[in-house]
Amino acid sequence: MHTFSTLPIELVYRIMDHQDELTLFYSMQNICRRLNKIRSTYERYRTLTALSLSGRRVSVEGVRRIADTLRTNTTLTALDLYCNRFFAEGAQHIADALRINTTLTTLNLGNNRIGAEGAQHIADALRTNATLTTLDLDGNIFHAEGVQHIANALRTNTTLTTLNLEWNGMGDEGARQIADALRTNTTLTTLSLGDNRIGAEGVQLIADALRRNASVNMV
Repeated sequence: MHTFSTLPIELVYRIMDHQDELTLFYSMQNICRRLNKIRSTYERYRTLTALSLSGRRVSVEGVRRIADTLRTNTTLTALDLYCNRFFAEGAQHIADALRINTTLTTLNLGNNRIGAEGAQHIADALRTNATLTTLDLDGNIFHAEGVQHIANALRTNTTLTTLNLEWNGMGDEGARQIADALRTNTTLTTLSLGDNRIGAEGVQLIADALRRNASVNMV
């Protein structure tokens, strides 16, 4: 009986020809070492630069496998994980991968309920990751506490240019944290803060920060 450990490479390639990108990218990860090696030479995998898994109900275990792949993958530049609800634990797996991955530039983690704990995991990764330029964290309900973690990372991160923080309920306190970060961050150019229950005080704080920040051109 043949397994992936013994099947001829040509036959393994033929099996891969019939798999979708989700299966190819992470379901076939770590089945056996030989399959990992064969997959790394497979044309569709080697040329995969963008992967959209929006609303695919990817579990925490699925996110862990994706993160494992990101540690060694050198072709993927855009990953969309919008609306999978993998919470803070899933965010931690992604954050761990971001500390190692050097090719991913666009990441969508919106609407995954990662909370303040998940925001902290991502923020910690942003302190060392030097390739991510676009990050979507909308709808994660991490409030001012989570925004503080992201704002702290923005003070030292020098690669992120686009950040979406909509629908996180940050309020005026979260706006204060972002405003403080904008006084030192010089690389962010696009920042989305809509639907965050920011009142007049928070709006004023952001406006004051933008008078000093010459890089942000849209809020």
